Amino acid sequence: MHFEGEQTIKAPIDEVWAYYMDPNKVAQCAPGFKSMDILGPDHFKPTLNVGIGPVKATFTLDVTLGGLRPPNHAEVTARGNAAGSAVNIASAVDLEAKDGTTTAMHWSADVVVSGTIASVGARLMESTAEKLTSRFFDCTRQHLEPPGSSSAPSASSATGS
Repeated sequence: MHFEGEQTIKAPIDEVWAYYMDPNKVAQCAPGFKSMDILGPDHFKPTLNVGIGPVKATFTLDVTLGGLRPPNHAEVTARGNAAGSAVNIASAVDLEAKDGTTTAMHWSADVVVSGTIASVGARLMESTAEKLTSRFFDCTRQHLEPPGSSSAPSASSATGS
């Protein structure tokens, strides 16, 4: 499945970059986050509870940051397993300073899910992913934007493949 979207964040690009490069901060907004082991500055292992329809699973992911061009570009790869299921994710994030106080984020992710969670929850994966992505970006904007500011609504799209 391929997912992509844009976010407008009312915060300077350097603050947005620093936030997204800190796995402890990002974890606060990850739906289903349970725990994390930080193995290095660009390598960590979060554990997340994921539910798609009637299927619930606990995934432990091996996440690596790469292709870093601060403060504009990062690539994230994640691979993980849960009982009877697996996931592989390749994503990219591009940040662009719109002015001194606003950052545009363009993101994309290719996700391959296999096993029980894919076979049982296949019809619900795209809608669940859109809901979780929206929840994640709403939360990160709350952490990054000054109180009382209102940014443009999140724009994201998901297409299955």
